[in-house]
Amino acid sequence: MFESAEIGHAIDKDTFEAAVPALREALLEAQFELQQQKRFAVIILINGIEGAGKGETVKLLNEWMDPRLIEVRTFDQQTDEELSRPPAWRYWRMLPAKGRMGIFFGNWYSQMLQGRVHGLFKDPRLDQAIAGAERLEKMLCDEGALIFKFWFHLSKKQMKARLKTLADDPLHSWRISPLDWQQSQTYDKFVKYGERVLRRTSRDYAPWHVIEGADANYRSLAVGKILLEGLQNALKRADVSPHDVSAAPLGTPVDQLNLLDSLDLSQRLDKKDYEEQLITEQARLSGLMRDKRMRRHALVAVFEGNDAAGKGGAIRRVAAALDPRQYSIVPIAAPTEEERAQPYLWRFWRHIPARGKFTVFDRSWYGRVLVERIEGFCTPADWLRAYGEINDFEEQLADAGIIVVKFWLAIDKDTQMERFQEREEISFKRFKITEDDWRNREKWDAYRAAVGDMVDRTSTEIAPWTLVEANDKRWARVKVLRTINRALEEAFEQSDKKARKHKH
Repeated sequence: MFESAEIGHAIDKDTFEAAVPALREALLEAQFELQQQKRFAVIILINGIEGAGKGETVKLLNEWMDPRLIEVRTFDQQTDEELSRPPAWRYWRMLPAKGRMGIFFGNWYSQMLQGRVHGLFKDPRLDQAIAGAERLEKMLCDEGALIFKFWFHLSKKQMKARLKTLADDPLHSWRISPLDWQQSQTYDKFVKYGERVLRRTSRDYAPWHVIEGADANYRSLAVGKILLEGLQNALKRADVSPHDVSAAPLGTPVDQLNLLDSLDLSQRLDKKDYEEQLITEQARLSGLMRDKRMRRHALVAVFEGNDAAGKGGAIRRVAAALDPRQYSIVPIAAPTEEERAQPYLWRFWRHIPARGKFTVFDRSWYGRVLVERIEGFCTPADWLRAYGEINDFEEQLADAGIIVVKFWLAIDKDTQMERFQEREEISFKRFKITEDDWRNREKWDAYRAAVGDMVDRTSTEIAPWTLVEANDKRWARVKVLRTINRALEEAFEQSDKKARKHKH
């Protein structure tokens, strides 16, 4: 879920200084209107990696806006007074009044994460805390609060580099806190449980915003614009609660850097290497699917990608390794009348495989946050809500022993044009090109943005996305097979560990 926050977002000084005056003026205007209307309160939750700029960003927001209307609250160790009451009491008593903004450090997410990372309790207690946070936020939103949740992120490499730089500088070494050193030791656990918390609590009424924290200019503009757009959307509508207003629910990017830009689309395999690796990976898949440990699992592979990215060819190479009785391929098109009469995920639940079986989805439930979002076939509230619904769905699959692998096959615009033209010129490929393909091409940038949001919000430890460089079809097919094989092997290893643990 943190992929886009590790790709090097940065804003140069001139661009930053040019953008700040207008942003600051607009924030002040929105803050003044908020105070005048007194229709709702704004709650800003600050979480994430130590050293990712949380404090600096909040300090800057106080400079940009009127600090008299902002209450910054820090929740450290619970006092005796707080310990004598229910856990949520300390937060309730600090909630901002309507027309005001409250910024919460050390909030309910900080408490549950620190407790789990340091072994004060186990997963069931964490899950209880997560459910409690969801209930609290839903209640606050239903009562008219507007909630912003920010996770400031650094990669492990960025965090270590920051600590080393500060430690080597006598003038700034004081900026390293004991918590910085502590988190450098527990980084992997903190990110693991952080992802779990974000996955389960990013809802349409209070989505998380993950901010790359390495560059101060980028993170400041990103947070400022998200706040501004959220405030403006809520203030436009006087007759509904703020979370129903979602014209720009995830915030407009402040730079042009997209997760897909991190792919090296020049990756290639020559014919000889391709044939050798293809046979090797197909044989490996065939053996894994016949492994007796497969009886404890099922396999689901999701194929999404640009039009003409080679999904069909990749699926055929996977199927060629297997007995047709072991797998089924489910092509997903526009929903039928029967499917429209059911909840959105119903038509996908119908095709979930039994243990020992393998189902390939050619397009999938991600249509809601891709084509339906871009084409306006559902409301912003529908596709925003879908991120959480999809994560819940995939978690249920994983809990049942189903291995979920998800592929986005990416090509550049020139390669797509070449393949479109080839399809029009070759008679037996002409059926593959449609008016929809050409229309979708005109919305290339919108789809790129939607894919970035999709990966950020649904690439989880349980079901990570694999981005496949597909300009070269040979490279893509081998990468797909290799990824499926690794997922199976890792699942089998986990099963073996559990079996050994039960024996002892």
